Amino acid sequence: MTSEHWKEEPEAEDFPSAESYLSLLVGLAAATKLAKALRNQKEMSHFAAKDILRASGLPLLPADDSEVSSDLEKIKLGKHLSPVLLIQGDPLWVADGYHRVCVSYHLNEKTPVPCRIVPRSA
Repeated sequence: MTSEHWKEEPEAEDFPSAESYLSLLVGLAAATKLAKALRNQKEMSHFAAKDILRASGLPLLPADDSEVSSDLEKIKLGKHLSPVLLIQGDPLWVADGYHRVCVSYHLNEKTPVPCRIVPRSA
């Protein structure tokens, strides 16, 4: 189910990035717990980029956004992107990978994006 431009597993540095972002939303202790749950979640889920953006309420970044365009260039060079880290809730939180979701949308909004997802109560 994974697309040709996705890695099988998130990068190690994605988890501290997710924890940093989540600490702004829920404080450091809860963010650390959520990041640990993401690390321990080995099952990969797949969702269309359009659905991730819709559930999160985040806007689609333009293709000329610096990080989006950089990732689009990586894909052109045959490099793979790290799966996205999500926290399930209303709204959905994109703990790490917002730019990568936008990249996938620009390539094909319906292609499944590999994600690790845990509930907010984790």
